[in-house]
Amino acid sequence: MEAIKEKKLTQTSKKAHLETRGKIITFICISIMVIAAASILFFVISKGIATFTVNKVSFVDFITGTDWNPSQKDANGNPLVGALPMIIGSFAVTLFAACIAGPLAIGAAIFMVEISPKFGKKVLQPVMELLVGIPSVVYGFIGLSVVVPFIRDHISGSGFGIAAATIVLTVMILPTVTSLSVDAIKSVPRHYREASLALGATRFQTIWKVVLRSSRSGILTAIVFGMARAFGEALAVQMVIGNSAVIPTSLFEPASTLTSILTMGMGNTVMGTLDNNILWSLAMVLLAMSLFFIIVIRFIGRRRKVK
Repeated sequence: MEAIKEKKLTQTSKKAHLETRGKIITFICISIMVIAAASILFFVISKGIATFTVNKVSFVDFITGTDWNPSQKDANGNPLVGALPMIIGSFAVTLFAACIAGPLAIGAAIFMVEISPKFGKKVLQPVMELLVGIPSVVYGFIGLSVVVPFIRDHISGSGFGIAAATIVLTVMILPTVTSLSVDAIKSVPRHYREASLALGATRFQTIWKVVLRSSRSGILTAIVFGMARAFGEALAVQMVIGNSAVIPTSLFEPASTLTSILTMGMGNTVMGTLDNNILWSLAMVLLAMSLFFIIVIRFIGRRRKVK
């Protein structure tokens, strides 16, 4: 009996040791992630505010200005660092891409889950996973080779602009929004559908009135995730938008986004100069918008838990 008790105590101590070691490893991993995230936030913010603290640029002029040429100054001696054209361009391509990709993704998710689950699981789901894995430079090259010439030859303008960037971003975020929408629709309990059908509702009525309403929060989260990816996309957009730092008056005129200006200018500036600091300010604006999308996603998820 004593030998059995000692064996059990030994096993218990080993389990406790393993659990303690697991907690320590987990804590170290979480600490590294928190430190890395905090370091990135501190670095970007410290570099971004240098434009306003060191170079004495007005934040209001930076946000509302329409002229972008940091190497030149206006009549009052202030540098031309208006970021409004890039902010408008980023929001424009993001919103247009979300408006197009959202309905397409929801329709595809409904087809995959409610109408043809077997075909969706065997064919459509692998296709969506393949599209997610394609690098952004490939999307940009296809847009440059196909979308831009098509717009130039059959619609209007040079082909570069918000319309071309919207089409490319729509294809890029469509798999992400579709996959998350599929998960949201699958999470609807089966007895909801059975109760609706038992009351005499058709399949379409059940999908429209029951399934979509029950999964509304998850679908909204999927769309916001897609918008966050579209807002932060750089290379593909840079290749098809035209990179002209002006407020566009048409969807078929060259424009620019925060990410396109960043990718073009960051390697051509000297650290500590105004040209470099203003790019970090653009990065700070981009980071703030990404945090905003994260807050929106968490808010939607919290509302879903409350319900």
